[in-house]
Amino acid sequence: MTPILVLLFGINPATAVGTDLLYAAVTKSGGTLVHGFNRTVNWRVVGLLAAGSAPAAFATIICLATWGPAGKSAGHAITITLGVALLLTALSLLLRKQLHSAALSAQGVSAGRTATLTILTGVLLGFFVSISSVGAGALGVTALLLLYPRLPTVQIVGTDIAHAVPLTLIAGVGHWWIGSVDWHMLASLLCGSLPGIALGSMLAPRVPGGLLRRGLA
Repeated sequence: MTPILVLLFGINPATAVGTDLLYAAVTKSGGTLVHGFNRTVNWRVVGLLAAGSAPAAFATIICLATWGPAGKSAGHAITITLGVALLLTALSLLLRKQLHSAALSAQGVSAGRTATLTILTGVLLGFFVSISSVGAGALGVTALLLLYPRLPTVQIVGTDIAHAVPLTLIAGVGHWWIGSVDWHMLASLLCGSLPGIALGSMLAPRVPGGLLRRGLA
């Protein structure tokens, strides 16, 4: 969403990020409700991720506010981080199966160390998401597959979506606070997303997973 808004529509990078974050908070809330109802969310892992991502998101917003969201420094930082996040996302999609297999075959890590690594993962996600709006999806799922390789995939996905809601909401409200949210554009995106979500939900089960992953990458 953010690169489309920046490259095709010429939106200021900070405004594109802030608007996309609130858009994601709204659209992912529905997914969280479904996963929560189906008991496919590991709330302990969500808490660990949020313990790292919430402070990181707050600190990132403070940095953007200091630079000025419309300034050259903020725009440069956002576009560079966005590029890195998109490349990492593409790699994580392409190499997810190999990484998951490697994690399954590796020796187990202690629960305490896994908890610490989960919090650190939250810190990285908080930074990437707050400054680029990218990372709460593919990067989060890949990281959780590495940290919790024996957790069912549906719980990995549900946990990642559940964590994305407070993260994108905190970061989105922060961007609202520094004046980098376009409410008219947000309303337009939400109006268009409703039929898009319905269509995607019908098509996704009929598309081979490998083809979908490569296409997204």
